[in-house]
Formats: sequence, structure tokens, C-alpha cells
Amino acid sequence: MTSSLQVTADKRLPVLFWVSAVCVAALVLVPGWMLLGNPAVLRGHPLLPSLLVTAAVVGVLWGILLWRRRRSSSKRSLARAVGAWAARVGVLALVAMLAWLNPFAYQASEAAEAGSVAGSMVESSTAITMKPAGAAVTKGLVFYPGARVEARAYADILKPAVDAGVLVVILKTPLNLSLLDGSQARGAMADHPEISTWTVGGHSLGGVSASSFALGNKDVDGLLLYASYPLDSLRDRSGLQVLSISGTEDGLSTPAKIDASRELLPADATFVEIRGGNHAFFGSYGAQPGDGEPSVDRGVAQEQISAATVAFLMQLKE
Repeated sequence: MTSSLQVTADKRLPVLFWVSAVCVAALVLVPGWMLLGNPAVLRGHPLLPSLLVTAAVVGVLWGILLWRRRRSSSKRSLARAVGAWAARVGVLALVAMLAWLNPFAYQASEAAEAGSVAGSMVESSTAITMKPAGAAVTKGLVFYPGARVEARAYADILKPAVDAGVLVVILKTPLNLSLLDGSQARGAMADHPEISTWTVGGHSLGGVSASSFALGNKDVDGLLLYASYPLDSLRDRSGLQVLSISGTEDGLSTPAKIDASRELLPADATFVEIRGGNHAFFGSYGAQPGDGEPSVDRGVAQEQISAATVAFLMQLKE
């Protein structure tokens, strides 16, 4: 019986070899495509490029080993054959996940002058800091990007807040998923002890993280939500002022979802609708799958978003 199973496994070896070759190619080519083809990967949090490099190295080493053993005819039991197939399916699933994590890269907005925003930014491996020039700064905003969106994509829309005298820190989140480090804002706040009035904000999934952070940290004075809403109720969170800005054509954070979030926010929360705006208009990164079709120009919508943001930040008491 065992002998017949081994013979069956041997017959599957050529197929397993080619499946292994596919895995090797995927482990090398997908990370290479992301690292070389998308500048947002290397400009973001270091975790993603580290994983990509690791995957590519594993792929190269596996490829060398596979080539050296291509003519070997080692016998496998049925259990080992099943395990080998399962491992390769797992590898392909991992590569698919890495490909899905490929971030939406920053695309300069039409209203932004070439180099005007980049010249005001100081970038580290985990954050972009934009500091106003001139007088002492006492107000700050820590901003969580949306899922799989490059941090730099929010620099244009938040630049007017910097011009108005607000320190802005845009976080570079691990794998561009803010939920992996929801308390990341604390480090940014600790780096700027001169700030006495803090607001946390975020776009989409980033707004969820910002909401959770504001709920658990009483030294946060304001919450800024871009096309987002909290998971937990902030209704009884005293001393927190909230601004929720949304688009009427948003296909992801739909108007119905935003309306439902009113019960989760303080009773005096302010809601602003951008007529004709969609989900992707809250950053400068192009179109987003699943989003609605806008009926207003991106530049017009972003001017309204920036103006509402500045007005909200300016009215917060120091």
C-alpha cells in the first residue's frame, strides 16, 4: 500500500516542480515589480519594502535549490505530497497579499505648484512633518492615511492648514494599514512637546484609527474625519470636538454610512458634505476601485475640504 502511494506521489513530482517554479517566479517578480515600479513603496513605512526584499531573496534561494534538484527523484509519501502542495498554495496566497498591499501612490493635485509641498516636508521612515514658518506653533494635527494610500497623498490637501499655522504630521503606517499600529499618533505627539492643542484625523480606515485613539487619549482636543466614521461610540467622550467631512458620491464611505455614524459621535459634532465629491477626492492618489463617480472637479472639492479643515482647526481653543 505504501509503495503504491509513493509511486503516485512520484508521478506528481514533475507537476510539483513546475508549480514550485511558478512560486519562485512570483516571489521574485512581484516584489521586483512593486519595488521598482511604485515609488510609494520605498517612500513609505519600511516594513513593506523589508517584506518584499525578504520574499525576493527567499525566491532566489528557492530557485537555486530547485534547479540543482531538478533531476532528483526522491520518493514522497502521500502526507508529504499533500504538505508540499499546501505549502505552495500558501506561498502563492502570500504573494497575492503582497501584491494587494501595493499602495496608491501620490499624484500631485492640479492646484499644487510643482515642488511647493515637497519643499515644506520633512520625511522620516514613519512620518511626514510639515511645520509652519515663523511664529511659535501651538496647534497640531496627526493624520492617519487611508488603507493602502501613500502618506504623501495627503500633503496637498493639508498644506493650507500648515499655512494657517498648524503643525501637521502625516503618519506612514505599517503596510499602509493604520490598524496595525493604532497608537502611532502618540509617538508623533511626544516628538512635539511645544504643541498644546492636538487634533487627530484620518481618511477612511485611517479615520477609524484616529477615532479609537481620540477615545482613549484625553489629551486629544479634536477629531477630523475624512470620509470615515468610528467603530466605537464617542458620544460620551467629553471635551472632544469633531468634524466629519464626506462626499455625496462616495462609493465606499457612503452617505448612508456617514449618516449612521452620527449616533456614535458627540452630539455637537459638525458634518460637512462635499457636493459631488467621492472617496478618492480626500487625497491626491487618483481613482480608487469601488468608488462613486464624482460630479465636481477634484480641485474644487479639495479646496472645500481644505477650507473646512482649516476653519475647524482654527476654532479649537488653545
